[in-house]
Amino acid sequence: MTTRRWQKLAMLHKIEATYANDAAPAAADAIVASNITFTPFQAEEVQRDLILPFLGNQGKLLAGEHGRIEFDVEVAGAGAAGDVPRYGSLLRVCGFAETVSAGVDVVYSPVDDAVESGTLYFNSDGVQHVFVGVRANLQMTYNAKGIPHFRLSMVGLLGQVTDVALPAVTKAGWVDAVLVNKANTVLSLHGWTAVAESISFNMGNEVTPRFLIGEEEVLITDRKVSGTVVVKAATMAEIDWFAIVRARTRGALTLTQGTVAGNIVEIGGAAVEIGTPTQGQTDKIVNYSLPLELCPATGLDELIITVR
Repeated sequence: MTTRRWQKLAMLHKIEATYANDAAPAAADAIVASNITFTPFQAEEVQRDLILPFLGNQGKLLAGEHGRIEFDVEVAGAGAAGDVPRYGSLLRVCGFAETVSAGVDVVYSPVDDAVESGTLYFNSDGVQHVFVGVRANLQMTYNAKGIPHFRLSMVGLLGQVTDVALPAVTKAGWVDAVLVNKANTVLSLHGWTAVAESISFNMGNEVTPRFLIGEEEVLITDRKVSGTVVVKAATMAEIDWFAIVRARTRGALTLTQGTVAGNIVEIGGAAVEIGTPTQGQTDKIVNYSLPLELCPATGLDELIITVR
């Protein structure tokens, strides 16, 4: 009997030209990920409830077959300013439009309509699972002294499960991330250059598989961008979070990770509301945990990702 090893994994992802038509990703479309949670098969069980002159199970039918996979990708640049990062296709199926300015940057901004879809191949040591029509939610985590990560939660319609040799995946084109620290990371929140322990974001995409007569599709049906930042508690003279919260003031947020062109990723929000602060401590130093609500300023701009 063949023994399949969990560590031997490969993922390929490519944008579809037509929804749910297999885009046939190849080794050049490989995704280098970590912290993977894979649910190869999900469905609703429909009871038959047949009335018969004897007891026992009558079996079930399965409706709405789909699969899910969650994983982390390191937040890093593309190698040169204006190049598309290798994870670009993943952001696009999370409801971002990709705008390339050659030699300058690549900007990812939210879209409500015509969200692109992808085909994902997940190969587990020689067994390949195909998902089509994939769309996803995106979270981001930056912890001091840690590697910053995107977290993708992807949902797709089921394709074939077959025996296929692992593709020849390499790290070519994937840029190494830099640690979250004073040298590499700058956070500005409501005009204050923050001293922070961590910050996280959640696009809040509602990813909904819909199975109807004449149509089967995974849709992003809503989006509410939120986050949390843990900051070192300052004096009120330096920054008065309580006044900002009570006045429901909206302000800008800019988080820049990296200092060298080709490996800079910036997160920006123009209209960020602060929620109710919670006081705590780390190393016996007072901190505040601040909930964040990233609101649209003019529309489709509540969170912008710029890769330089």
